[in-house]
Amino acid sequence: MNISVVIITRNEGHVISNTLQSLQPLITDVVIVDSGSTDNTVQLCRQFNATVIETSWAGYGINKNKGIAAAKHDWILSLDADESIDDELKLSLQQLSLQDENEVFNIRFKNFFCNKWIRFGEWGFDKHIRLFNRKNVQWNNAAVHENLVFPAGVKITMLKGNILHHTVHNRQEYKDKMAGYARMNAKKYLESGKKPAFFKQYLSPVFAFVQHYIFRLGFLDGKEGFIIARTTAWYTFMKYHYLNDLYKNMNKAARSTG
Repeated sequence: MNISVVIITRNEGHVISNTLQSLQPLITDVVIVDSGSTDNTVQLCRQFNATVIETSWAGYGINKNKGIAAAKHDWILSLDADESIDDELKLSLQQLSLQDENEVFNIRFKNFFCNKWIRFGEWGFDKHIRLFNRKNVQWNNAAVHENLVFPAGVKITMLKGNILHHTVHNRQEYKDKMAGYARMNAKKYLESGKKPAFFKQYLSPVFAFVQHYIFRLGFLDGKEGFIIARTTAWYTFMKYHYLNDLYKNMNKAARSTG
């Protein structure tokens, strides 16, 4: 099959084997871009005959594009280390002709919180474009929350099947991950000239909780739905809190050198 899979990793030994196993025997070209794993991630990837690029961390978009450049095929299926494909999606991929370089493929996600499939709320209606031709599509260079850059007139096709996203294995891991995203987003906001605002820091978290827990029916997922909505609200607060700290430090440094 003329599809390459690109995955970026760092200390993913606990999940990467499941992801790579789900690609067998369909995908023969897998490119791993590893940014300093200290566990057995690299060894496990090589056991599956993946091409491993060991590099520094330059941001999500940049590292993904490194993997895309090293792939054997122009058609790229982009996965995270904790994302596997189900049998229905595998069958859909087998049946694709991949003739139109301007076509991209949207894929539904099944997101799991501690092995529970989350059907509602922020995670319940998830889909992303993950299959595309590198001649026309690349990731932008954002350090976090990267996006694909599409040509004009791109054709979007929905595939049958799902990416299975085992994103959280315990509550502390989830909180730590969201804290890291909050810090990276705060830095991204500062670099783009965004200033802290009272409304964003204190009202946006409330809106986020109500949106995902009430309007998007997160309460139907039980305690997991509440935890996800609450953590999203906390993350929203923290990214503006960190932005406020960065902005104060920047102004303090400017005054001291002025």
